[in-house]
Amino acid sequence: MSTPDAAASLRPFELACPDLSAERLGNTGTPGVWHFDSGAPGRRVMLTALIHGNELCGAWALKTFLASGLQPRHGTLTLAFCNLAAFDRFDPANYLPARFVDEDMNRVWSDDKLADPSSQERRRAAALQPWVAQADWLMDFHSMSNSEVPLQLTGLQPRNIELALQLGTPANIIADAGHAAGVRMRDYGRFGADGDDTRSLLIECGFHGAPQARDVAIDQMARFLVAAGAFARGDLPAAWFAPDAPRQQALRVTHAIAARSADVRFAQPWRGLEQLPQAGTLLGWNDGEPFVTPYDNCVLIMPSLANVRPGVTVLRLAQPITQAPGRPA
Repeated sequence: MSTPDAAASLRPFELACPDLSAERLGNTGTPGVWHFDSGAPGRRVMLTALIHGNELCGAWALKTFLASGLQPRHGTLTLAFCNLAAFDRFDPANYLPARFVDEDMNRVWSDDKLADPSSQERRRAAALQPWVAQADWLMDFHSMSNSEVPLQLTGLQPRNIELALQLGTPANIIADAGHAAGVRMRDYGRFGADGDDTRSLLIECGFHGAPQARDVAIDQMARFLVAAGAFARGDLPAAWFAPDAPRQQALRVTHAIAARSADVRFAQPWRGLEQLPQAGTLLGWNDGEPFVTPYDNCVLIMPSLANVRPGVTVLRLAQPITQAPGRPA
């Protein structure tokens, strides 16, 4: 977790913290979970926020939806405010400790960890698991410690890359295999299986504390609900939608740099999406050992030293997908 010195160096957190006193009650018997059934055939759609308690943009999107009073036209819709215990620790002056209570909730989505109630996050994930398991389409809302530029994380399934291109924003789509430290919710069960008809996306809406991250989350929520068939576009407020990206590019993650110890340093203050033209460019030092770009035109994805511990991914390296399904990258 962060120290007082680290807290003093944090970027200002300008996004207001939402009041979730009503939203955390839910309407299902599971705190923070809301479920709506249209009564008409359709997909089982799920929107999740606050997997990390300091990533507020998704909570704002779900709160905005609930305040609208809208009901799905087709299928069912489930909204989940996930790590409420971590959210309750949120302090805008020192927001890193609110990421989780005991462990990262987006690394516990495997059956062995869900069956082990040894942490606050595993217990909460186990309570959410029946809702996640029943979903056909899932969008999970996140934000980042450095970059302001939104990223759509699709996993490696072509069906999710195709959906990300269909949505029309954001501009940058990242196909990655997840984390060595544990399974993400967006990869759990059927979502990570070959040949399944599910769809799952993880949207990184920008910097944690940027008010614009809330706007990205609301736009992505609206686009996803329309693509899933839960709503027609005209059912939703026009103000929820941002303009389409002028161009989208899809990048495939080839390497994930995991911390060997707490001693990780970057050679420069990388922000993400830098494209480095030459292989062998120094990126930083990992437990005293230098690490470099493995190929030409290497793109840096989500560099972060905010929660460095052994096994934590501090940087991903990617290259363009020359042709993504459905639309040129």
